[in-house]
Amino acid sequence: MSKETCKNILNTIQYPDDLRKLKLSQLPQLCEELRQFIIAELSQNPGHFGSTLGVIELTVALHYVFNTPNDRLVWDVGHQAYAHKILTGRREQFHTNRKYKGLKPFPSPEESEYDTFTCGHASNSISAALGMAVAAKKQGEDKRRVVAIIGDGAMSGGLAFEGLNNVSESDNDMLIILNDNKISIDRSVGGFKKYLLSLTTAPTYNKWRYRFGKVLGKLGLMKGGGRERIIRFNNSVKSLLTKQQNIFEGMNIRYFGPVNGHDVVELVHALRNIKDMRGPKMLHIHTIKGKGFASAEENPTEWHAPGLFDAETGERFESSDENKPPRFQDVFGHTVLELAQQNKKIVGVTPAMPTGCSLNIMMEKLPCRCFDVGIAEGHAVTFSGGMAKDGLIPFCNIYSSFLQRAYDNIIHDVAISRSNVVLCIDRGGLVGEDGATHHGAFDLAFLRPIPNLTIAAPYDEHELRKLMYTAQLPDKGPFAIRYPRGRGKLVDWRCPFEELPIGKGRCLREGNGVAILSIGSVGNLAAEAIDRVEKQGISVAHYDMRFLKPIDEEILHEVGRKFKRVITLENGTIKGGLGSAVLEFMADHGYQPHITRLGLPDEFIEHGSVPELCRLCGIDVESIVKEIVK
Repeated sequence: MSKETCKNILNTIQYPDDLRKLKLSQLPQLCEELRQFIIAELSQNPGHFGSTLGVIELTVALHYVFNTPNDRLVWDVGHQAYAHKILTGRREQFHTNRKYKGLKPFPSPEESEYDTFTCGHASNSISAALGMAVAAKKQGEDKRRVVAIIGDGAMSGGLAFEGLNNVSESDNDMLIILNDNKISIDRSVGGFKKYLLSLTTAPTYNKWRYRFGKVLGKLGLMKGGGRERIIRFNNSVKSLLTKQQNIFEGMNIRYFGPVNGHDVVELVHALRNIKDMRGPKMLHIHTIKGKGFASAEENPTEWHAPGLFDAETGERFESSDENKPPRFQDVFGHTVLELAQQNKKIVGVTPAMPTGCSLNIMMEKLPCRCFDVGIAEGHAVTFSGGMAKDGLIPFCNIYSSFLQRAYDNIIHDVAISRSNVVLCIDRGGLVGEDGATHHGAFDLAFLRPIPNLTIAAPYDEHELRKLMYTAQLPDKGPFAIRYPRGRGKLVDWRCPFEELPIGKGRCLREGNGVAILSIGSVGNLAAEAIDRVEKQGISVAHYDMRFLKPIDEEILHEVGRKFKRVITLENGTIKGGLGSAVLEFMADHGYQPHITRLGLPDEFIEHGSVPELCRLCGIDVESIVKEIVK
């Protein structure tokens, strides 16, 4: 097929109405064009690669069969949805995807009426889709169909099971599509993943069951309790015939599959056959993450979001790490291994992100002391609390934005009991192109009110190592260490371990004109700004607070007595974080300096590069310089 011919169908489609005009026999070619378009675009404009390639055929089939946007498609884990974006009016803008002021990184109702729900975090699709299905029933929208598309390991999340439980008890006609690719970002884990691999369903049985159900419906036997009794009887017969139990049908959710998720014609037939069936139903499809690109199929973890690459050869263009400071996550990974080799009580815990947080470094050397619990942040924290209760020291590593999902677990299962759990909070602050759903904006503010919890943020790699060492010492209680995405400042990052006094900051620079109080690695930007203004004859003191809780009151008393102008700086929301803590202290103790708080404003920050977003939020070097001079 020539390159020119290959583009003909995709170029004729702006919206799903155009897609639905095609013949069924044309869909395989469209899928191939769409796949090649995405490969070409993402090779130059990096994004989530493997997940999208795995659902090309499913995306085409869904928009072909269902009347979107009136019918609702609710995507789970939005990095599956690039093909969806391209088919819903955004093909010509797709080159701006994840760029500042460009297309959003994940589906968003603010961007398109075809994006029915915000989906940057996993496992929410079933609950959201059920809400839409119930709303359709209550408002007389009987022709509206609602589909939840869940996959990439999201079915391991507790919210997905909570949704399934409610689906089975509510009056709804929703369809759940389980995109089973055996992987999330790293390999999927847990008993449920193994269960999915073994599910089978006889097509002949399903045809018989469907016809029999229509006959019973005409006889009026499928109403109320009669319907539920017949479904349970049918499920019992099916279990007898297939010699296995089906968890979904045990919950009165009709199950179909598994079917080949890369045969678009088969998918269209399956969706047409079941879309108008009454009651909740599930279509289980098997897909391959990275389908159609050999390198991504072979190494799905590396190709989840591979960066720049050659679309023809699959060669990734990675810059050399030689003579560069390490990523904070890698400092964590090497340091937790080093500490675990010295202290046999240390174990590692991560919710489905061993490579993303670099716990894989410890996993390779000490696999029996590391636990990937799947996409289950709340469980990760409570599981860690249980291990700590009986003497282990868990280093529980969770991205800041995902830690939001474990808030009650931190309070109820760790903080109240003063359990020695070390919460290693990766991606604190602005994370860049993944945008509002992934920025670690709120952790400092939402953790600060919790009693018994120590909260710290390292200025650099040495401080991270020292804080991790300190946290695993006896009787430290729950200890949160928060660090950013990306590289630090120190090429020579290894240093001897040293205990840091809890609640003590440090003065990095003496001065008498303005005092800057910073927390975390954003303090390095303050140091650059101070270097600039000192050339103008402005004297600035700089304090690295290290700990948000307990906060260093000696430093705050010194600042309150000595300075009339104070700037607080944090890479987190200014509502409730360091700036708020300093304001509260000054008010409580009768100090009255003029305090300017620099941090993330009270809004959801869009996507873009980290430098662009730092400028937007006023925490880059130039903004700090202007504030000092002002």
